[in-house]
Order: sequence, then C-alpha cells, then structure tokens
Amino acid sequence: MDKVIRIGTRESQLAVWQATLVQQELSKNGYQSELIYIKSDGDLDLHTPIYEFGVEGVFTKSLDIAVLNNTIDIAVHSMKDVPIQLAKGIIQSAVLKRASYKDILVFKDPSIVVEWDLSNPSAISPIKIPGIIATSSIRRKAQWLHRYPNQTIEILRGNVNTRLNKVEQSNWNGAIFAAAGLERIGLRPQNSIDLNWMLPAPAQGAIMIVCREDDTFSLNASKALNDNETVLCTKIERDFLKTLLGGCSTPISALAQVIEGLIYFNGNVLSTDGKEKIEIEKHISSNETNNWGVILANEILKKGADKIINAFQDGK
Repeated sequence: MDKVIRIGTRESQLAVWQATLVQQELSKNGYQSELIYIKSDGDLDLHTPIYEFGVEGVFTKSLDIAVLNNTIDIAVHSMKDVPIQLAKGIIQSAVLKRASYKDILVFKDPSIVVEWDLSNPSAISPIKIPGIIATSSIRRKAQWLHRYPNQTIEILRGNVNTRLNKVEQSNWNGAIFAAAGLERIGLRPQNSIDLNWMLPAPAQGAIMIVCREDDTFSLNASKALNDNETVLCTKIERDFLKTLLGGCSTPISALAQVIEGLIYFNGNVLSTDGKEKIEIEKHISSNETNNWGVILANEILKKGADKIINAFQDGK
C-alpha cells in the first residue's frame, strides 16, 4: 500500500507509546504510517487543574484540529480524555483492547500503607488519619475525600514522568495515577498499590483512534484494530457519562466489564468534597446492551444524583 497514514500524537512518553502501538498494529496489517507530533493545551499549561480549564478535550483538541485540517490522518487518544461529543467531521474509527482500568496510589513511605490499610478502608477510622495526597482529577479527589475526609488534596499536573518526579521531590504522602499509563511505559514504581475501591473514569485504560468521517482509507485501516469487548464496555460507560452531562470536570465514575457472558456495571456520582455519594450496580445480559448506558444514568439520577450534578453545575 503506497499511502502513508499520518498518526497524530502528543509528545509525552505515554502518548508516543500509544501512537507507536497503533503504528505497529497497522504495520502488521500491511499499512505504512508515520508519527506527527503535536502539542496540546493540556501539555502547555502544567499548573491549572484540569477541571478549571473550562473546556472539554484539553488533551485532544489540538490533535482533532490537525485531523480536520488534514495535517494528520488519524489521532490517537487516551479514551478517557476524549469529549463525549466528538468534533463535527471526526468519527471514532477504533478502540484498542483495554489495559488496566484501575487507579493506583504511589506512596513515599511504606509505613503509610500499613497505617492506612488502603485495601480495606472500612477497617480503620479515616477521620484520625492525617496526610497529603496529590491529583489533578476531581473524580479521584472526590472519591479519596469520601474515604478519607480529613486528608489534604494538592494539585498534580504534567505528564507521568513529571508527576512522578514531583511526588519524589514533594512533602506529599503520595499521589494517584492511572495504572495503565505507568504500566504501559514501564514506570510503575514498586512503592504503589491498586486502589481497588476507587471507580475509574469512563473508558479509563482504553485507547481510541479517530479520523475524518470522509477518510475511508484510514477508517478501514483502523477498524481492524477494534476490540469488540472494549468497544461495548466503553460505549456503556460513555453513554452513562453523556446522559449525566458529565465531562472531565465532573466527579462521575463508571466501569462496565464482561464476566461470563454478563455485563457487570458499577457507577457513581460524588460531590466535589466527597461528602455526598450516589452509586449504582447492575448486571446486564450481553444481548441487551444497546441503550444501557442511558438507562443506568437515568436510574442513578432518580436515586438523587441529579441534585449533586445540579449543585456542581450551579457552582461553576
């Protein structure tokens, strides 16, 4: 095939790793490609919390513009960063097999883990535990404060390398990261544990490819990389988020998993201070998945999530 597919990527180590994975997979199917590096607003401003940017797609907007301008043919995104409404003229062309969906705590002092017993938070009295934890995610902040209401949360921005360095040089007790990001580039520290109780952002751990809707060549090339199970689960999660009118600035979490032919779904909505929490859990037949993200969102709204979301939006 003579056409060379131009793959757009941010310049961070993780973003380049993801784009290179796509390049390798395309090559296996006989497609030639090259990487094109593009900066995003999220990379240029490393101080403002993500939820204060006031726009969605802070990490994807520049790449999507490059797609629409025909500077690149496809863009590779961490799917959790992609706005629930894609830009006009851009379509989802593939979702790769999901890696770990979990959040992890990277801690500085091993004794902290023993003291906090993070695998079983209910076994301790969180009110008596001091500490400083870093994250720029309002979702992680809300869930952490729900478990540990007297903790202090500090802002942590930058690519994974920058954030790891900041943790090492700070007076924080630890910081929260996505497991997939650190594991993909071999940077997960030994001093880290899975936060099994923390629900992820919708589509966390998945990689999305987008292209122009009229680019049949790139669309067909990308489609071969689709993982059907990941496509199904992330659609439910993102439909849940979309129905709740949420974005990266809203503390909404969702996880759908296929287990022995059933879809297991867990979702929650929290207030930003972690004091209020509404959650939902459901088992779904894999034959009845078309509209479940919407159905589950409407169910959690009836349980009181609407009051949390309305209060959050009124406070903006």
